[in-house]
Amino acid sequence: MYDYTTALDPAVRHEVLAALADIEVTHQVKIFLACESGSRAWGFPSTDSDYDVRFLYAHPPGWYLSIDVERKRDVIELPISDQLDISGWDLRKALQLFRKSNPPLLEWLQSPLIYKETASVADAFRALIPTHYQPVACLYHYLHMARGNVRDYLRTEEVWVKKYFYVLRPLLAIQWLEADLGPVPMEFEVMVNRLIDDPVLKAAIAQLLHDKRAGAELDRGPRIEPISAFIEAEMDRLDTLDITPAPKPGTLEELNVFFRSALTTLWE
Repeated sequence: MYDYTTALDPAVRHEVLAALADIEVTHQVKIFLACESGSRAWGFPSTDSDYDVRFLYAHPPGWYLSIDVERKRDVIELPISDQLDISGWDLRKALQLFRKSNPPLLEWLQSPLIYKETASVADAFRALIPTHYQPVACLYHYLHMARGNVRDYLRTEEVWVKKYFYVLRPLLAIQWLEADLGPVPMEFEVMVNRLIDDPVLKAAIAQLLHDKRAGAELDRGPRIEPISAFIEAEMDRLDTLDITPAPKPGTLEELNVFFRSALTTLWE
């Protein structure tokens, strides 16, 4: 299993925390969760992977009490540097997406790599997942992701090898959802170990993980047959999958109550 204790360079962590502190001052917001969201959180970074920092924040309560709140900017993005990609969503925007079971947001809430957290608010947000989580909405997201990456990178005899991860992960996420195991974990190996029994396929994935983490060149190359065969079989199966949406279990008022409580906690 990937060692997450070594995933973040201390100097980079310091740089990220400084950037987050500057954002709070410059934009007059409170950041209550900041995490890694990309390959480092998934457990398959390359030696030169950048840091994908995502955060959730709230303005003071008065910011939301305006007739033009819908037209106010609800995203904060810093210019992307060679090493850092930092952006975040306002709490109101996040809750609107949460009501739709937005998969990236659900992943942020479960990230194994946290930079900054106001636990009382972040944990209260996480506590809403069981009553608002919609597996079918997530399944469509991951299916769309898998189809796009297969179409663009894995259709020929010579494939874009590192893109295997960006098909394997959503396909395993779909299996996770079908097995009713709860929200999809960020950690790729957790899904591999829980869902894949075929020793040949498992060994091929383990080698691919080793190569990527070691910094091997994973651009264009020959197909990895056990992985390609798994992907093709899953894509064929999913083409005929009958998906029936379930009703939303949670209520809008529950999110409103959390929204008001979070603002009070962060700005009292």
